[in-house]
Amino acid sequence: MNATLSDPSFWSRLQFGFTVTYHYLFPQLTMGLAWFLVFWKWRALRTGDEKYNEAARFWAKIFGLNFAVGVVTGIPMEFQFGTNWSGFTKYAGGVIGQTLAMEGMFAFFLESAFIGAFIWGEKRLGPRLHFVAALAVALGSWLSAYFIIVTNAFMQHPVGHQKNPDGSLSISSLSVYLLNPWAWVEFAHNQMAALVTGSFVVAAIGAFYCLRGLHPTQARMYLRAGTFAALIASLLVAFPTGDQQAKMVGNHQPVTLAAMEGRFVGGPRAGVALIGQPNVAARRLENPIEVPGALSFLAYGHFGSYVRGLEDFPRDKWPDNIELLYYSFHLMITLGTLFILLMAYANFQAWRGRIESSTWLLWVLMLALPFPYIANTLGWMTAELGRQPWLIYGLFATHDGYSRVVSNGDTIFTLIGFTGLYFVLGLLFLYLVGREIAHGPAPTVVTTRTDNASVVARREEVLA
Repeated sequence: MNATLSDPSFWSRLQFGFTVTYHYLFPQLTMGLAWFLVFWKWRALRTGDEKYNEAARFWAKIFGLNFAVGVVTGIPMEFQFGTNWSGFTKYAGGVIGQTLAMEGMFAFFLESAFIGAFIWGEKRLGPRLHFVAALAVALGSWLSAYFIIVTNAFMQHPVGHQKNPDGSLSISSLSVYLLNPWAWVEFAHNQMAALVTGSFVVAAIGAFYCLRGLHPTQARMYLRAGTFAALIASLLVAFPTGDQQAKMVGNHQPVTLAAMEGRFVGGPRAGVALIGQPNVAARRLENPIEVPGALSFLAYGHFGSYVRGLEDFPRDKWPDNIELLYYSFHLMITLGTLFILLMAYANFQAWRGRIESSTWLLWVLMLALPFPYIANTLGWMTAELGRQPWLIYGLFATHDGYSRVVSNGDTIFTLIGFTGLYFVLGLLFLYLVGREIAHGPAPTVVTTRTDNASVVARREEVLA
C-alpha cells in the first residue's frame, strides 16, 4: 500500500479519474436529452399542439445547465494532458490531438452555437428553424462524443498510426484512425447508455409531478416518453451493443476479459459468474455461481470456445486492480438487467393505462434517477481499469506516461482543490436545476392584438 501511495502515476491517475468521472455526469444527460428535444419539436411541427413546445422549452433549460457545467468541468482534463501526463502527450499527442481538436472545432462549437439559438431564439427562428436548431444541437452533441470516443478507442485498440524517428506516434491513415472498429462499437454502446440516463431523468421528473399532482399533461408526456425510450435504450445497451463490446474485448484484450470475469484458469465452455469473489492472492474465484458456457458464447460466439484465463498471461500484463474491475463490471451488468425489468413493467402498466395511478411504481421511477449515472460510471471504470497497465494498449505503459517534474504533493494539493471546487459547483447546479423543476413547464402565453392594446391570455393547466 505504501508503495502505491508513493507512486506518482497513482495520484495522477486518481486525479484524472476523479475529474473525468465528475465531468461525465453532465454530458451523458445532454446527449440523452438531445433527441427528446428533437422529438418534441418535431411533434409540435406535425400536430401544432403547444404542449410539445412547452416540453421542449422546459427541458432546454435543464439541457443548458448541464451543458454549461459540463464545459466548466471538462476544461481541467485538457490541461492535465500537459501538466500530469506530459510523457503520454509527447508520445501520442500527434495522434490523439487530432480528434481532440476536431471535437472542439467541428462538434463543440456547433453544439454550443445552436444551444443559444434553441434556448433564446424561438421567436426569431420560427417553428421550422427552431426544429433545425434542436436537430443541430443533437447532432453536435453526438458528433462531439464520437471524436472523444475515437480518442479513447485508439488507447484501447490502436490503429492508423506510425512511429516517428524520435519515437513518438503520428497518424498514418486518418480514415483508419477515425473509423476504428472499436470506436464504432464503443460509440454505439456509450450513446445508448446516455439515452438510458436521459430517459430515466425524463421519467423521474414525470413521476415526481404525478406524485405531486402538478402539470398533469406534461407529467404524462414525460412519464410515458421516458419509460418507453428507457426500455428501448436499455435493451440496446445489452444487445447488440454490449454483446459486440464483449466480443471486441475478447478478441483484442483477452487478459481484460479474464479479469472482468475473475477467470484465473482458462478452458472451454467458460461460464459467466453471476456471483463470486475474486481472490487474487489465491488465484481463484470464491463461491462462484456460473452460467456454463455463457462467457464462451458471449466472447466468441460458440459455447465450446476456449477462453484464456489470467494464468495464460504474464503477471505484469494483468490489470492492476482485478477486484475493482470485476465488481465494476458485474454491478454494471446487474443494474442494466434491473433497468430492463423495471422499464418493461412500467411500459406494461402504461399500456394498461395504470402507470399514473400506481403510486409505488411512481416512487420507484423517481428514486431510480441516480442509478443510470452509477451504471455509466461503472461502465467507464470497467473500460479504463481493464486497459491497465497500458495507456495505449500494447504500445505505451501507464507508468511511462506521467509527468516526472510534478510531485505527489502538487498532485494531491490540486486534487483537494478540484474536490472542493466541484463540490461547490455541484451544489450550485443542483440548486439551479431544482429551481427549474420546482417552477415547472411554463404556461403558454398567447398574445392577441386589438385596435388600441394587446391582451395577454395565459392558459393554465388544470391540476389533477
